[in-house]
Amino acid sequence: METISFRTPLALLPISLIAIAGVWWWLATPVTLARAPIDPAAKLLCVSYAPFRGAQTPLDPTTYISAEQIEQDLTQLAKISDCVRTYSIENGLDQVPAVAAKVGLKVMQGIWLGSDRAKNFAQISTGIRLAKEFPGVITSLVVGNEVLLRGEMTTTDLAAIIRSVKAQVSVPVTYADVWEYWLRYREIYDVVDFITIHILPYWEDFPIPARFAAAHVNAIRQRMAVTFPGKEILIGETGWPSEGRMREGALPSRTNQARVVSEILSLAKQENFRVNLIEAYDQPWKRALEGTVGGYWGLFDSARRALKYPPGEAISNFPLWKWQMGAGMAFAAIVFVSAWFTTRRKPWTPRLSSWVAVAITATSAGCLLGIAADKMVYESYGVGGWTQWGALLAAGLVASVFGANALVSGRSLPTFLDMFGPRGDGLRLAPSMWCLGAALVVTTVIATETALGFVFDPRYRDFPYASLSMAVVPFACLLLNRPQSGSRPLAEQVFAGLLAISAIYVGVHEGSNNWQSLWTCAGYLLLAFTLWRARGAQSPK
Repeated sequence: METISFRTPLALLPISLIAIAGVWWWLATPVTLARAPIDPAAKLLCVSYAPFRGAQTPLDPTTYISAEQIEQDLTQLAKISDCVRTYSIENGLDQVPAVAAKVGLKVMQGIWLGSDRAKNFAQISTGIRLAKEFPGVITSLVVGNEVLLRGEMTTTDLAAIIRSVKAQVSVPVTYADVWEYWLRYREIYDVVDFITIHILPYWEDFPIPARFAAAHVNAIRQRMAVTFPGKEILIGETGWPSEGRMREGALPSRTNQARVVSEILSLAKQENFRVNLIEAYDQPWKRALEGTVGGYWGLFDSARRALKYPPGEAISNFPLWKWQMGAGMAFAAIVFVSAWFTTRRKPWTPRLSSWVAVAITATSAGCLLGIAADKMVYESYGVGGWTQWGALLAAGLVASVFGANALVSGRSLPTFLDMFGPRGDGLRLAPSMWCLGAALVVTTVIATETALGFVFDPRYRDFPYASLSMAVVPFACLLLNRPQSGSRPLAEQVFAGLLAISAIYVGVHEGSNNWQSLWTCAGYLLLAFTLWRARGAQSPK
């Protein structure tokens, strides 16, 4: 029997490592595109520009961007684009035309309109002044951006403002909004020089998968051209996010962003229409309003100001995949070693099923560790976000190591009563079991909070499928050691019910095309089943 306990992990460990390597090789497969997303030899027509970096945000009225910072950005953008589109003149953005003149860029100057009439007047006055001061730089004025979508202005007031601006400048004047609102408020067509529409396939009411995004953009453009003949249709915003949660079949990812940008630019050249990409740089501040996905529409990352897709380089969702694969394989080995050392210290011969469960735990953790860490880096926002996702990832790591320990030592998963019972039962748990119980508590609390969040406020929430699975799989495997008698603890039943009901609702609401949702809901259901099957009998010490 001792020979079996030694040879079994030796046989299963290589299988686990090979599986991890195979999964990461598949995940890192690069895409092949007919056109490089960004090609300095074929500059972009225009790209949306906001200068905010790090903690800088236009939501803070005291934020002011220096001319030096703007010049750094525009010098870089001049290498890939002929023009930048701005949205406002606040926070130092009134300096953009002067800097653009120095570096050889044209500007589509934005005038931000809202419900505050005094601010509107200041924006309009400055925009008109800039158009007169830089006639060779500012090619058009965009008077208002999605102000009708936000419901902050009537069409009558907007049309009056546009007429007033047109009377005072010599450059073309337009208004920008999502394409549906042009169809809803057609009277704006009569007062603009050209129509600027926003087509964001990811944000459509019925989200468009990345593989159909370019065709969708072109179809909407053609529809608008038929509806509004006689005036040019400019696609004022289009693009795709590189990070964030799925919406039905629309998946934000590096490869999908590259594919959509490449295909839209190819269509624009083929069909001879103008397009402005959103946006130049990732904007972290938008995550406060739109979740993770709002901050990752840029062609350049926010921190390093580095192009996400340098020409000639392979485009992969996981450019650091070799490091992530190596870390996963090392952690899988640690899980096996933890279990093996446990057998050295115990007069106990684990069952074959226990070692298989250890292999499942190690393999799933090894495959998911890199994904979970990647998601934590991109999806954690503020102290609360880093605490939540860091705690869930830590719970997954602890659960994998100490779950393997419990599997081969014959111990069952601690209950909440074991941890926090009125008789101080938590103090009598072995340290390894206390760590396992703490991981269970953290996972259950975060899983329940996120599940209820998806029920009541789902739009901008990320699916924690990777870290959640890392924790839940070892918990479920420990059902092998579940006591056969004893009552179901009340706390576990309540959490199990909440998780199960939420998972069913979320899975239906998010749709069958959203694999992130389905995977996360499967994790909720597996955790609910594990909690429901818990028994109140004290686990062996």
